[in-house]
Amino acid sequence: MKLRRLLFGILALVIAAPTIAQPVDDGEWRTAGKDPGLTRFSNLRQITAANVAQLKVALHFPTGLERGHEAAPIVAENTMFIVGPFPNIVFAFDLGKPGFPLKWTFDPKPQASAQGVACCDTVNRGGAYADGRLFFNTLDNHTIALNAKTGKELWRTKLGEIKLGESMTMAPQVVKGKVLVGNSGGEFGVRGWITALDAATGKMLWRAYSTGPDKDVLIGPNFKPFYKSDQGKDLGVQTWPPEAWKIGGGTVWGFISYDPELDLIYHGTGNPGPWNPEQRPGDNKWTAGVFARRPDTGEAIWHYQMSPHDLHDYDGVNENVLVDLDWQGRKRKVLLRADRNGYVYVMDRTNGQVLSATPFVHTTTSTGVDLETGALKYNPDKDPRMGTTVRSICPGGPGGKDWQPPAWSPRTQLLYIPHQNLCQDAYTYQASYIAGTPFVGVDAKMYPGPGGHRGVFTAWDPVKQRKAWEIKENFPVWGGALATAGDVVFYGTMDGWFKAVSARDGKLLWQFKTESGIIGQPVTFRAADGQQYVAILAGVGGWPGAIVSAALDPRDQTAAGGFASFMRDLPAVTQRGGHLYVFGLQGAK
Repeated sequence: MKLRRLLFGILALVIAAPTIAQPVDDGEWRTAGKDPGLTRFSNLRQITAANVAQLKVALHFPTGLERGHEAAPIVAENTMFIVGPFPNIVFAFDLGKPGFPLKWTFDPKPQASAQGVACCDTVNRGGAYADGRLFFNTLDNHTIALNAKTGKELWRTKLGEIKLGESMTMAPQVVKGKVLVGNSGGEFGVRGWITALDAATGKMLWRAYSTGPDKDVLIGPNFKPFYKSDQGKDLGVQTWPPEAWKIGGGTVWGFISYDPELDLIYHGTGNPGPWNPEQRPGDNKWTAGVFARRPDTGEAIWHYQMSPHDLHDYDGVNENVLVDLDWQGRKRKVLLRADRNGYVYVMDRTNGQVLSATPFVHTTTSTGVDLETGALKYNPDKDPRMGTTVRSICPGGPGGKDWQPPAWSPRTQLLYIPHQNLCQDAYTYQASYIAGTPFVGVDAKMYPGPGGHRGVFTAWDPVKQRKAWEIKENFPVWGGALATAGDVVFYGTMDGWFKAVSARDGKLLWQFKTESGIIGQPVTFRAADGQQYVAILAGVGGWPGAIVSAALDPRDQTAAGGFASFMRDLPAVTQRGGHLYVFGLQGAK
């Protein structure tokens, strides 16, 4: 009788236990963020915490390119596409054949002069696939569509000007037949924008600027920001010195997310120009914030500015991960973002309200976020002052987390954040604007934050507003994260280790030493043989890795914005050069 009661009790517990829906994954990876919400989560589960240690190399392909490889491989129709750094050569691999042989390559032949306006290495963050076409950007401001089967160019649209300091490094997003792209170049005093192109023809459908009058920003009667500080007419002009908005930055070089139910895209805007804030009094709308827009027209619906009058180059381009959370007793459609200013934001994505903002790194530049007003509460002791060195600015200019994208697991309800632990001393001076040249006005000396390590991989619980676990790394964790239904999380390190850890507790399960440091975005896919694979681009570079990829002199305290000296020991542990790695449980085919 007791045994029977025990069995019924166990059965009752099993029935009552919460279950997590596990939809079938198509096995592809068509955009950099995997899905429109940028979760970078795959429901593939052949690779698990129990067998991941058996991973073997299924493909190793040197790209022959030496600058930083930040792209996510794109997988569709049994083909893998990778976009390299300048000169942005595209490689296509046949996933339907043993060994995944090279299928075709495409050389867009961008202008060499574009390299001179790339602030932080000549990187590219990947492409996007839709309806038989591969879309990608070139450093010299072109968006290109290729026939995905043959590599033939279908159209090419020029969107910016090198001579003004503009470049393009971001991965496109495709929404409702539109290719969404943005520009880079905030350190050159350009004017930021996001543009929609017709996916079939390349024709420009709309462009929204990040600064200037409402008509240029595509702000109209339906624009309803949650906070009063973002309400008013022509704030993109009124919150700047006269004419300064024309060279005010706010570039859109991060990832773009989309909610099909709300029919809204979400994108960040970069730092205002110059970095020296005393040259641009005011909030400097609409930089260092996040927009919600209609994809059909670009019409702005709401905006929230994380770092008004950005004091420390914190930008606002970081990705907006879209998830539905049980929040204080009810389901909320939220937006998660680990911002450069040091806070993890949980926001209601229907209206832009900040539900919580919690520090995830050591922070001295502010004391919190006022949830009533939405205002970041700056610490005046750390405000830059011309002719003065301000010390112990934490996080430093690269922020608590820069571009490197996190992953979200609906199984664990955790956000996996690759980031850095750094502070800086900053000396501010007058910057002069000359088109196509750096427009900064700050020299920074970077150093590790508390603990002495420079990198961290953090699993963050947004409901409890605290970290669940973290892994400390010697170098900044400058690449992306990948989460899977096998409860495995993947990421790479700048000294060349590709790692698999438990999604539950961060335990190291497997690692592989690549031939160059990793700043790329891992992806997983199912090939024609029915097996699950994991792919990563290794190729050190980017802002912190430029000391290797661009052979910078670490004795120059200003090289790479202060990063070269901070990373002076990196050349001893890795070498430049791009490599594609694909791993599978069966190894090489």
